[in-house]
Amino acid sequence: MEDTKGIKSWSPDDRPREKMMDKGPAALSDAELLAILISSGTAEESAVDIARKMLKSSHHDLHALGNYSLKQFTQFKGIGPVRAITIMAAMELGKRRRAVAAKAESKIIESRLAYERFLQYMMGLKHEEFWVMCLNNARHVLALKKISEGGLTATYVDPKKVFHLALQYNAASIIIAHNHPSGTLKPSRSDELLTKRLLDAGKLLECTLDDHLIVCDDNYFSFADEGLLHSL
Repeated sequence: MEDTKGIKSWSPDDRPREKMMDKGPAALSDAELLAILISSGTAEESAVDIARKMLKSSHHDLHALGNYSLKQFTQFKGIGPVRAITIMAAMELGKRRRAVAAKAESKIIESRLAYERFLQYMMGLKHEEFWVMCLNNARHVLALKKISEGGLTATYVDPKKVFHLALQYNAASIIIAHNHPSGTLKPSRSDELLTKRLLDAGKLLECTLDDHLIVCDDNYFSFADEGLLHSL
């Protein structure tokens, strides 16, 4: 029996591969791009139908979809291990491409650039982690290291470890960051107290705390941008 749901059976105007060849990848929807990876549908659903179900399950959030496990992908009808691995590989390449683009800009002149660097390590985490970025006088990155990790809502940070790293690289300044798995960007009271402790320690050690970022997958909060570093 002929599979009427396969991409080859569609009208030429509806075929994602042909559309990409004619108009380029930017012209395709997220569902159409996923359909190319899926390749073909089932007797009941086209590849685009399956792709739309995937996107709906992740609330159309590609970051969330990129963190799906093999088991989660194979729960969709028509997606076996081979197709699931193909999608996961494509998602991983997308993450690595973003990481390379962020590394290309090694001079951190605004909070957005720092966020992009931290995000490559924190994206999709289900627990909190605390990271430190060490900068020289020209604001080039000397080091970017994880200091600690914790549970869903908190992680313990030892200021001595933070500045041990800064002194090890002879940093002129540092930017600290931690993620909020909940997605909330509002700093907690403990976030504010930690920032104050590190600000004061940095002054004594002549190593400035330039910013403290709260990192979420799709946005961030900057203590410096919000003017909080001078009011704590």
